[in-house]
Amino acid sequence: MTALWLLLHLTSLGLGITQPSVHGRSFRRPAVAWPSLFNLNLSQEAEETIQIPNNGSAPLLVAAKVFVSNVFNVDILQYTVSSMLLLQLSWLDTRLAWNASVHPQRAVTLPQDSLWTPRLTILEALWVDWRDRSPQARVHQDGHVELNLALTTETNCNFDLLHFPWDQSHCSLSFYALSNTAMEMEFQAHAVNEIVSVKREYVLYDLTIQVPPRQLVPCFQLTLSLKNTALKSIIALLVPAEALLLADVCGGLLPLRATERLAYKVTLLLGYLVFHTSLVQALPSSSSCNPLLIYFFTVLLLLLFLSTMETVLLAGLLARGTLGAKSSPSPASRGERRDHENPGPNPKEAPRGIKGSRRSWAETADHIFFLVYVAGAVCSQFIFLGVWMWAACKSDPAPGEAAPHGRQPRP
Repeated sequence: MTALWLLLHLTSLGLGITQPSVHGRSFRRPAVAWPSLFNLNLSQEAEETIQIPNNGSAPLLVAAKVFVSNVFNVDILQYTVSSMLLLQLSWLDTRLAWNASVHPQRAVTLPQDSLWTPRLTILEALWVDWRDRSPQARVHQDGHVELNLALTTETNCNFDLLHFPWDQSHCSLSFYALSNTAMEMEFQAHAVNEIVSVKREYVLYDLTIQVPPRQLVPCFQLTLSLKNTALKSIIALLVPAEALLLADVCGGLLPLRATERLAYKVTLLLGYLVFHTSLVQALPSSSSCNPLLIYFFTVLLLLLFLSTMETVLLAGLLARGTLGAKSSPSPASRGERRDHENPGPNPKEAPRGIKGSRRSWAETADHIFFLVYVAGAVCSQFIFLGVWMWAACKSDPAPGEAAPHGRQPRP
């Protein structure tokens, strides 16, 4: 009935409907009068006006221009991205052409439901909000049809987060015309970047569009290339982690005998445990190619744990040696007090300095561990930098890649 309403509307404008030859019959008609609208042949013609135009042996060419006006709500935890688009579709339907010399109107505006239009479906979309519930198509006198569709959509995106927060990802939006076949219609697609605001954590640095080959149904694929500005993540993640590591290294300069050193190390470890727990929840996870920062922060946690355990063990050994020396004073300790009162070499009592050598051994071991720890912490930074530069995400192909949606199955 919607097609019949279209014919009524065109007739009220005094327009003739010109149709191409189909199966050897010519459907070219003059301007239709009101009484002829109710004959039996008109209902069949009205039904044909909402069918895809016949372009002979070649598929109908539909020009699709996509204007990207905004990309927002990039959620790496949910692997989703929202975007605002404007689709400009145009094609030739000679059945809607009229004689310009008789009817001088250059174009008329018709409801979308009153004529054939491509029915598009976004494959990756979670939801689509078509801004205009009743879009209008503009029909020119030569039969060219233009249809503008504004929409907001949230789509799934396979983010590449191995180098987060300096990650770059490519999000695809695949538009399918599922009601037609590739023999009936094909797309000629173009994309235009109309984003004027760059005040986002993720910015759109490239925009491409293509028509994939070997399709069962007509489709075109829009690819949004997103880049993380990384400023927020650097301030919130990397700066605190490096500050805690530097504070732990500086804590090694405190004397082993000082009780504040143990409290200082334990406080740093507990603080980093809280930071690490919240960090793991904030970073995205994946079945493959997890962010390298997860491994980096785990290595920092192991370094802090090793430093704290070293302080606990050596401080415990030193404390036990000191308590033993105080509880059972020996001739050796008395010899040490005499050496303190009368400094100078005393070869006869030198081998008796057993307790003093034990304390000196603990402090020497602590000094050696401090040097090794500093070297290990610095080397870990350079090793991680090299892994960051050379690492690449190599994951197993998805099961659906063997026969993608709308393509011919691979042999």
